[in-house]
Amino acid sequence: MGVSLHVCITCRVGELEAEGTVRPGARLHAALVAAAGTSDVAVKPVECLSACSQGCTIALSAPGRWSYIYGRLAERDAPDILAGAAAYARFPHGLVPWCERPLIFRKQSLARIPPIGD
Repeated sequence: MGVSLHVCITCRVGELEAEGTVRPGARLHAALVAAAGTSDVAVKPVECLSACSQGCTIALSAPGRWSYIYGRLAERDAPDILAGAAAYARFPHGLVPWCERPLIFRKQSLARIPPIGD
């Protein structure tokens, strides 16, 4: 089953938007795409994850697995985000043991959503 890493590209993190600037969420998406290379995780841009007060936000999901939403992220977090997504891909139900999660996934989780049908 394919794992999707959705990245809110419209996030502004409270910054005023000047013409021609790239939003922080779009910069995070670009950093993740650049660092991802070839993996089992598909990095997908989305217009909004409705967590605007939580800074740059991502969501991890896959069919039949728990989904997670994480916030307060930045470009510098790309390696940890990808490590967390790889761990998520290894566990059939998406329930990664606490000690195997990157620190940002332990501290910056906004929501955990059960699989559809459960």
